[in-house]
Amino acid sequence: MMLLHRPSLARVGAVALLVAAGSIGVSAPAHAADQADLALIPLSYELAKGVEEARAKPFKIQIDNTRGTADAKSVRVTVETANLKEHKVGVVVPAGCEAAGTTFSCLLGDLPAGTTEDFGIPLFSLGKRGDAGHLVVTVTSATADPVSADNKLEHRIRVAKPGYDLTSWVQDVYADVEVDGDDSGEPARTPVLPGGTAPLDWAVYNHGSRSATGIAYGFTLPAGVDFAELPAGCTESGLDGPAQVHCTDPGAVLEPGEFYTAPARVRVGADVTESVLRPGFLYSVGLDLASGAPAAAPRTASELQLRTFAEVDPGDGMAQFDVFVGFSASPEPTPTPTGEPTGSPSPTATAAPDGSGGGGGLPVTGMQVGLIGGVGAAVLLAGAALLLLSRRRKVVLVNPGQERDTD
Repeated sequence: MMLLHRPSLARVGAVALLVAAGSIGVSAPAHAADQADLALIPLSYELAKGVEEARAKPFKIQIDNTRGTADAKSVRVTVETANLKEHKVGVVVPAGCEAAGTTFSCLLGDLPAGTTEDFGIPLFSLGKRGDAGHLVVTVTSATADPVSADNKLEHRIRVAKPGYDLTSWVQDVYADVEVDGDDSGEPARTPVLPGGTAPLDWAVYNHGSRSATGIAYGFTLPAGVDFAELPAGCTESGLDGPAQVHCTDPGAVLEPGEFYTAPARVRVGADVTESVLRPGFLYSVGLDLASGAPAAAPRTASELQLRTFAEVDPGDGMAQFDVFVGFSASPEPTPTPTGEPTGSPSPTATAAPDGSGGGGGLPVTGMQVGLIGGVGAAVLLAGAALLLLSRRRKVVLVNPGQERDTD
């Protein structure tokens, strides 16, 4: 997990490697036509000691249909909590889910072929550090699924030291996305026309029990997409291949339950012919020491945003998204939406979005070349982050009382 004293450089490398391993691991030959192929992939593993119920951390589980050749209809996730240790962790049933005894079930809707979606299970800390038992998670849909072994997951939970825990979240890109830190109440979801631009709705949350001081984050866009507007403090990589940026706000301080975001827009290439461009990535790490004036004041998550998908360990510091493209007889640039984030256009700290990384895609046969290329870009971006952070790294003296493990 991301602890207050763990080196930022190690976290960046771990995030890149975990994303590469997790993304490539689900690539496989497609099955028969008209079948979905759902799989559950855990992204969160640890909970910081001291996380309160009001700021419960949604443990992120990715629902993967990248091997499927058909949309998975009426996807439902069922969670059995009976095997959690009650004296160490508690569970918050997500809004809209049906609970019965120690089990709750949530209807997520449809998951297009070739895409993924993240589902969050909110947990909070009750006792000492150590093993906290396990969850049993099952995913089903109304569409035929040729493989059932990876539709069920037994996932162990561990309570770790008190510390900060950054969670990345980003919404799939549509022309009419509302920049509000969640994807709730946005039924239209109009694809972006070739040559058009669209806002990027993203956020980094602190779902830990201590402050995160200073933040570094970055984006890798799918091939065929570039940046039309960048947040302050961002620098483009200048490398060939997918568009990449690395950003820092060394003065940002995120208290538990707060989040950070800033205005950003992306542009779809005028010559794009695919209806779904994927994958894009957002990563985030803490700098462990605030310096200088922050770009903006932190904001606390709303009740809606607290019901979100988030992360606490290096694995869920990375979020994945897709860009949906629409076509017409005479493609024109997408008009600029009027919706803007609350507050000034400068970077802002806030709290968790109520969103899932759902998306669309094309049926896949064999290895996913675009996905692997995107993973490689993410690793390169993380490498750039390593270089920048190594130059910015400072030695921090910590009082013995601050560094001591707390049971």
